[in-house]
Amino acid sequence: MTEPETIDVLVVGAGYAGLYLLHRLRAHGLSVRVVEAGDGVGGTWYWNRYPGARCDVESVEYGYSFSPELDNEWSWTERYATQPQILAYLNRVADRFELRRDIQLNTRVVAAHYDDSGRSWRVRTEPADAASGDHAELVARFCVMATGCLSKPKTPDIPGVNSFAGPTYSTSRWPHEGVDFTGRRVGIIGTGSSGVQSIPVIAEQAAHLHVFQRTANYIVPAHNRELTDGEQRPEELADRRSNALHTRSGLAFDGSELNERLATEVSDEERDGEFERLWRKGGLTMVLAFPDVGVVGPANGAAAEFIHRKIREKVDDPKVAEMLIPRDHPFAAKRLCVDTGYYETFNRDNVTLVNLSETPIDEIVPAGVRTTAEHIELDALVLATGFDAMTGALTAIDVRGSGGVRLRQEWANGPRTYLGLAVAGFPNLFTVTGPGSPSVLSNMRLSIEQHVDWITDCIRYLDEHGVASIEATEAAQDSWVAHVAEVAEPTVVAHARNWYVGANVPGKPRVFMPYIGGVPVYRETCEQVAADGYQGFLLTSA
Repeated sequence: MTEPETIDVLVVGAGYAGLYLLHRLRAHGLSVRVVEAGDGVGGTWYWNRYPGARCDVESVEYGYSFSPELDNEWSWTERYATQPQILAYLNRVADRFELRRDIQLNTRVVAAHYDDSGRSWRVRTEPADAASGDHAELVARFCVMATGCLSKPKTPDIPGVNSFAGPTYSTSRWPHEGVDFTGRRVGIIGTGSSGVQSIPVIAEQAAHLHVFQRTANYIVPAHNRELTDGEQRPEELADRRSNALHTRSGLAFDGSELNERLATEVSDEERDGEFERLWRKGGLTMVLAFPDVGVVGPANGAAAEFIHRKIREKVDDPKVAEMLIPRDHPFAAKRLCVDTGYYETFNRDNVTLVNLSETPIDEIVPAGVRTTAEHIELDALVLATGFDAMTGALTAIDVRGSGGVRLRQEWANGPRTYLGLAVAGFPNLFTVTGPGSPSVLSNMRLSIEQHVDWITDCIRYLDEHGVASIEATEAAQDSWVAHVAEVAEPTVVAHARNWYVGANVPGKPRVFMPYIGGVPVYRETCEQVAADGYQGFLLTSA
């Protein structure tokens, strides 16, 4: 048997995080291998090619910040970049920094076991598209999971989901060649972000589109537009990125846009005027209108009622409008969706909204979908049913730490990490934007860069100080997990049925997974941990 290749760092995933990790780690003279299941780089933006797919963070804030040369060579065309343009950007990064030679595509990591005696990770891989069991092994001093927060698709728990006779498409695994729905009767199940983005586009093609809605969501307008050259000047980019480091979400806002007063401290007219201003601005800023909008109380109720009124204005049929109004959760208790023409789509004659809260799906049958009220014949079915978020991609791999302890077992009652970067009992293993970090509650690009920089600096520190392994302590992990839960407790988002707590996956433990304390506080905490010689970690010398 051939001896396994030995490297310094193995990185799982070639998306935003994996590409930047490779660039940073290689610059420090480390041998790095990135393993990626897809046949191209891009991560989320490689897999999610559904109609209308685009980012809900503004393009100028979504590009990497580490290279002024890259900024000068690339121009975004729209305020919110489309999936094809983001994927093209990430491919440009891979070429610009000569990353491809250290990326192994079409390869899935199936197991990663820590070898206590060798203080290294033994990682088993297999071809991503083969069931032959043709495994290979790599040995690495460090293993970094750059697997993404929204990368493990969730199969809908619907009877007969595999019995439909026509083509079934998943928004998270869309055919690369695209799909033409012209003249076809299409059904789409799911009205989260991917559903909200794809429904208006599919409706323009399909002979008829049935939208199966289980839960109405709060949706804010994108007001997408072409970008000007001035918006991408180096000084403008620098200002926005600097500003973003000091905002709770890691998104850049002008100081005048951030209210320090509570919504309950201003008049109804002033409060609604602020909601209106941010609605016209577009994007995720609505959730930051006032500091008390995100907690249970009258401010949140006022924001909800404002959006209810907007829905009624946009949708012609009053009955359809009422079905589109969220009733079962507060405003921003689930991730806000950013749309282009979503509500207006329901004014089309070829679009029918099926309210599953009133008439649930009994089963999917070969000819279509049968609800408790009717049988709907379809030619094609689209599943926009989301992901096993935050933990799904990690627990899909057989990860075993010191003494053979399984990550799945350690997380059986919910994920436990220190800073979202490390797990007690799993030496030399790092997670990028893992549970317990701002991740999905922030600008992911910014949070990814912060994690990659921290991990890279940590590995360099260990090498310079003759340290063979680093591991989070149980005490530090317990303290951080308690802190994450404490800051989330008063917020609406921590108590709703959303994917932040795993409520979209049957049987998944209900634990609020991201850190809601804000990007600045989190960054300062990580920086202080490193400055104190990696406080909360056990360092073992060589």
